[in-house]
Amino acid sequence: MACLRAQLRLWRIANRLTLPLVARQYAGGNGLTRQFHFNYNPIHTGITGPRVISSRWLCSNGKAESTGSENIDSQTTTSQDANTPQVDADQENIVEESSTVNEHMTVDSEKIIGKGDTHEFQAETRQLLDIVARSLYSEREVFIREVISNASDALEKLRHLQVTGEKIIDEELPLEIRISTDSVKKTFTIQDTGVGMTKEEMIQNLGTIARSGSKAFMQQHGSDNSNNIATSIIGQFGVGFYSTFMVADSVEVYSRSVLQDSPSYHWTSDGTGKYKIAEAEGVQRGTKIIIRLKDDATDFSSNNIVQDLIKKYSNFVGSPIYLDGECANTVEALWTKRANDISDQEHQDFYRFIAGGFDTPLYKLHYTTDAPLSIRSLFYVPDDIPGMYLQGISRIDSGVSLFSRRVLIQAKCKEILPEWLRFLRGVVDSEDIPLNLSRELLQDNALIRKLSNVLTSRILRFFAEEAKRDRVKFENFFQKYGLFFREGLVSADDSSTKEDIAKLFSFESSLQEPGKLTNLTAYIDRMPPGRKHIYYLCVPNRAAAESSPYYEALKKKNVEILFAYHTHDDIVLESLHQFKGKNIISAENFRVTEETESDRLPNEDVAKLIDWIKTALGKEKVFEVKSTDNLTTHPAMVSVPDMAIVRRLLKTTEINIPRSQFLKSTLEINPKHEIMHKLAKLHPENPKLATLIIEQIFDNAMITAGLGEDPRPMRVSIKNVVPNFYRDLEGSCFLEFFSNERFGAKLILHDSSNCLFALKELVIASLL
Repeated sequence: MACLRAQLRLWRIANRLTLPLVARQYAGGNGLTRQFHFNYNPIHTGITGPRVISSRWLCSNGKAESTGSENIDSQTTTSQDANTPQVDADQENIVEESSTVNEHMTVDSEKIIGKGDTHEFQAETRQLLDIVARSLYSEREVFIREVISNASDALEKLRHLQVTGEKIIDEELPLEIRISTDSVKKTFTIQDTGVGMTKEEMIQNLGTIARSGSKAFMQQHGSDNSNNIATSIIGQFGVGFYSTFMVADSVEVYSRSVLQDSPSYHWTSDGTGKYKIAEAEGVQRGTKIIIRLKDDATDFSSNNIVQDLIKKYSNFVGSPIYLDGECANTVEALWTKRANDISDQEHQDFYRFIAGGFDTPLYKLHYTTDAPLSIRSLFYVPDDIPGMYLQGISRIDSGVSLFSRRVLIQAKCKEILPEWLRFLRGVVDSEDIPLNLSRELLQDNALIRKLSNVLTSRILRFFAEEAKRDRVKFENFFQKYGLFFREGLVSADDSSTKEDIAKLFSFESSLQEPGKLTNLTAYIDRMPPGRKHIYYLCVPNRAAAESSPYYEALKKKNVEILFAYHTHDDIVLESLHQFKGKNIISAENFRVTEETESDRLPNEDVAKLIDWIKTALGKEKVFEVKSTDNLTTHPAMVSVPDMAIVRRLLKTTEINIPRSQFLKSTLEINPKHEIMHKLAKLHPENPKLATLIIEQIFDNAMITAGLGEDPRPMRVSIKNVVPNFYRDLEGSCFLEFFSNERFGAKLILHDSSNCLFALKELVIASLL
């Protein structure tokens, strides 16, 4: 029977809620009309539609083809009130024209003609059938996604035929998918009004696993791949259809091809290796699949469960899906529309739907391209990071779902974007994703990586554009999400991606006023000719940067330094290495090659002082001692190979070897500093006091470098130094103790006449 559009008219009975209905379905081409009698109670029936009481076939003159009628629901008939009038063909004129009823009623009008032919699946198909049906999918519920996807493909094919002007049968039929559930009969039925199948197509598409009937269709019609209608038709009939056997005891398929004068056919199998095909009648254009569910799969005959699964997997299918008469896919696939055709309100509603939130997205990116891959995508940046993540209680999961031709392949797909972009919410739809075995297994990893690279590059370019468009807004965004970008720069495999991420970072500069931000690109633009390095210093704030011993030499040479204030910037910039061909170097590693001052200790005294310091500190503290010309105001500093990495390891990793052996630290003394001049004289005369002082200087340098251990032993050292100054230095020097936000406590020696006041302050501070 062709697609049978029911023209339903209501006849109301005064003072009664039960409404008798008459419906006629026209069997195109055979001159017959089937008349149905319904009883419809709007309270008891709800959305499930009217109950069919009986039906009969009418000839074109309106008379019954045969006497009597088919009793479709005898139980319903016998339960009717005896006073309820029955409506026949002669009473149609008194039915109210304005009354309407759900048109979704699926009436089983199909009939099998003859015995049909039994076929065996191919040998390899029989072997694959068990794998596909029972092992391939991790969840049985995906069969709903598969059959809906195939139905959608069939409708897309019909649209293609309509566009190309080919003649089709039943042109008045709407392009739609109808699903009905029956918990009593334990069935799940899906019906589309698409192109249907001939007998040969049934054998090819349903009798062979992993054969793409859609692909053959496209080849037959010589479609242009650039045509949006054509390229949306690449279904995988074989595997998708056979997923039904995960839940089915048996499966029946009725289908009528769109081709003129094409017979209708019935296909059935229990999935054990054979299938049967017979001719049928009363089949409308398209395909109808009846799944008789296993006892452990009867949940799929529940309207509520099926509705949830449609929303989960197929909410964005391009054709309407009706479940027991109600439209089930109500959300539009926004990414398929043109960017200019989408309103801000549509964006907000769609974002809230996919993100499950109530905020307004901070940024949105609508990216569509056909080269190098076919991509339709929408990305959103939430207005805020979840508080649970900021507190370290939970981790943000990927929020981008992967679709193919509007059918969900994988929700929260981790492979589609690098992990550091997991804060994004959105969808990616690509027709290039291969589905030749399962929509759950993304087999072509190379293709997925390519897709990920294309998307990542576009997203980074988008953020760079936004940074130029509204710098203040972008800085606020980066303040919230900067940690993700730092993770991305460290974890990126290629230098190109690293540089694209690095372009988004901002820093203060030693040559600019406090609070003004710059970036690596602007730094290079300001570099004088011949300079090859970008210098940076990781500190908590500007004050700490300008008082750092590592800043002194570069400041003296008027070399610009970028001040990086974030905790993780040291490891981030260390991993970047280069930017636009310029080496990125920490100020901690800068070295002055020439002597610039004449008031330094004589080389002989420097050598003796170094030898004594090595002995005083010992190998358990210092690996090497040498002089440096980098310092001006500080007496000494500590250097360690790969200091940024070492600093991070000390904070995050338990070291099982002695700290000094792991660090291999070098103490670099300033031979121009007055303390070193005094130590050179003091250590031969009072080695005990000199040792206390050099130990304190070393501890200070370690803390300044961010390599210090527990500061409590240093307090003991201070207490030991103080009495010796009262007794031995006669007020010629004093110790100044002060706190530092990042490095803890510092101890510096000065000349002053007011030494007693300073020493009192030192004692108070050391006891805190």
